[in-house]
Amino acid sequence: MSIISRLRRCATSGLPRAGCALWFLLIAAAAGAAVPPLDELDAYPEPEDLGGLHFYLVTVDVGNQLWDNFGHTALRVRDEAAGADLLFNWGGFDTSGGMFRFGLNFFLGEMNYRLFTVPTAQAYARYRTEERTVWEDRINLNNAEKSRLYQRLMWNLEPENLGYAYDYFDDNCTTRLRDYLDEALEGRLSEHFTGMTETTYRQVVWSHYESLSPVAMLLDIGMNSNIDRAMSEWEAMFLPLSLRRQLQAMHSDVAAAGERLGLLTEPRVASAFPPPAKQWNAYLVLMLIMASLLLWLLLTTRKPRFSRHMISSHSRQRASLPPASYRVLGGLSLTCSLFSGLLGCLMLGSWFWSGHEDLHHNVNLLLFWPTDLLGIVYALRLLLLKSPWPVDRYSAPYVNYYLLAHLLGMAVYATVHFTGLSNQDQTNVVTWLLAPVALFTILVWLRGFRRLENAIVM
Repeated sequence: MSIISRLRRCATSGLPRAGCALWFLLIAAAAGAAVPPLDELDAYPEPEDLGGLHFYLVTVDVGNQLWDNFGHTALRVRDEAAGADLLFNWGGFDTSGGMFRFGLNFFLGEMNYRLFTVPTAQAYARYRTEERTVWEDRINLNNAEKSRLYQRLMWNLEPENLGYAYDYFDDNCTTRLRDYLDEALEGRLSEHFTGMTETTYRQVVWSHYESLSPVAMLLDIGMNSNIDRAMSEWEAMFLPLSLRRQLQAMHSDVAAAGERLGLLTEPRVASAFPPPAKQWNAYLVLMLIMASLLLWLLLTTRKPRFSRHMISSHSRQRASLPPASYRVLGGLSLTCSLFSGLLGCLMLGSWFWSGHEDLHHNVNLLLFWPTDLLGIVYALRLLLLKSPWPVDRYSAPYVNYYLLAHLLGMAVYATVHFTGLSNQDQTNVVTWLLAPVALFTILVWLRGFRRLENAIVM
């Protein structure tokens, strides 16, 4: 089968979604099957004139959707003799089962991506519709290197080789092309980029989701210490812009006018748009909202008023809030219960059922408990009745022990952070959330319950 017929056959099977996807639930897929070495493959017929076969690195800037905030990498293949000009894209995934099924597979770590091809003009038109900048660079390869890359692409176009198990750090649309180029260059890339960077995966995730700050915050809370190690230069090339920058620093074995060319030359901008605007730091916004509401609740606290003729037993009454403040406390309790409980369920559940190790053994479980979802009932009562939750001598110990355990968990969390007992970066949570959450817990304990003496609450 000729290159043009093989490419056209694959071009008709493109999937509707493309990009280096990263969902806010922080998932990574299991490693795919090993790619066999070229010397183990049957040779595919090659174009008669390899000089007319041209390859271009296509780099797409970040978008403003969950799945495209890391950008995208593709390979343009232009065969002058065959009249083919198509884009090889390793970012296809199937959503035919619906978004719920897609999300469940993502959570479980069962993400199957695949290669598809589309005409270059069609792909560029789509990126313009999405308002994403596209850079194109000619890849200068000699005929032997072109042959190796061509053989790998033809192998990848076989139906049984189209799919792969996606991993957003180690096996994505960008690393696929990086590895294929390294193979074509007989290992020159991997031999050259052996140093270490000072950047961690967490820093990369945070910076690329600044245009979706709530997602950045959820990712920061949900991912464990696995992403707090510094990346090597080779690993850093999982990012499209990083791959382009590193390849621009390489020289090729191709010469023109007696001078050795760079590996990437003839850069052009196929489309140009401003990158997505950065949002306010979600941690800061959440902290300011919580701090403002807590301060208002503290200022509206009413001290009990007693007559000198009142009996002494009444002196044990606690200070209370006005009805409107209890409604505010209920709203804040509902938000915190949902936020903490759902995050706790995600982190704990993923530890047992998800293949994404970046979600396991998360120290943030000391703060965010699945059982906090029980607070929804408490919050709804405050919202509806605008009065504290009554407890008697039987139920009061359970409330006291639970809230005390939460405060002890916060103390342990702070100790872990300041003593360096964990490799997980807790800086953002400690800086922005720990104090407001602790103050909220204390306020609920002191103002959110009313002790009933010698009574049984039904």
